[in-house]
Amino acid sequence: MDINEWLESGCVAHRLGADSKRQALAVIADLAGPAFSIPAADVLDALLAREAQGSTGVGAGVALPHARLKGLVRMRAVFLRLEQPVEFDAVDDQPVDLLFALFAPEDANTEHLRALARVSRLLRRSEIRRQLRQARTPDTMHALLAQEASASAA
Repeated sequence: MDINEWLESGCVAHRLGADSKRQALAVIADLAGPAFSIPAADVLDALLAREAQGSTGVGAGVALPHARLKGLVRMRAVFLRLEQPVEFDAVDDQPVDLLFALFAPEDANTEHLRALARVSRLLRRSEIRRQLRQARTPDTMHALLAQEASASAA
């Protein structure tokens, strides 16, 4: 289970603006929709439905929004760094600027839970968060996530 299998370089963006949690999720949907060949509105609806069950803000400025998507045939991901953090109802009440969104097929078994756990462990590391916040390009962020995930799996 490799982050490179879910997160393509075209699905990483930085310095994007959002004024709210909903807008941040809409930015994710706008990136994911075309990349996954699924209407962005469907992606946003799935993310909002999941957030209605409880915030995916895990603390330290990180959120891990996730959803199951009809029409998806494999795990996919989007990574987004916001220009300014937004309120996200995170467990530590801190605003969020790093969002790693995971998407699973509707019939996925526990693979998506293992993927969430792996990403969560990676983004708990303060040094990774610092490097992601300092990265100047999406390609740098993608390389950092892929490299660190591979190193931590070894």
